Amino acid sequence: MTSKPTPTPDEPGRYAFDGIDRVLHEKARLGILTSLLAHDTGLVFNELRELCVLTDGNLSRHLQTLQEAQLVEIWKGHKGRRPQTLVRLTDTGRTRFLGYLAVLESIVSGALASAKAEETTAAPADRLGFTAG
Repeated sequence: MTSKPTPTPDEPGRYAFDGIDRVLHEKARLGILTSLLAHDTGLVFNELRELCVLTDGNLSRHLQTLQEAQLVEIWKGHKGRRPQTLVRLTDTGRTRFLGYLAVLESIVSGALASAKAEETTAAPADRLGFTAG
């Protein structure tokens, strides 16, 4: 993935955030993907549910969305007599998620840089040419 130069604060579209991937950006899916990124061999459904504090149904639905996007692999099997579901990031999912994290990192660093620059400039009214009335 090639990185784009950081746009200036007043550049058109600067805050459109076109790199935000809606499949990845949803809060629960962001938690699921982050959990799986930290566990290369995957996680059992119950572990993932506890880490992300989701209900069975909610986790199942989000996993279905991620699987349809080919971001996760899901294996169903048994451990002893108990059914088990193992979830793991695909190679595509890992690459796409890491790219997405780089986009988020650039957004955060840009926002922090803008905030720091704003702290050192004149008051907004002075900057815009307003005078106190």
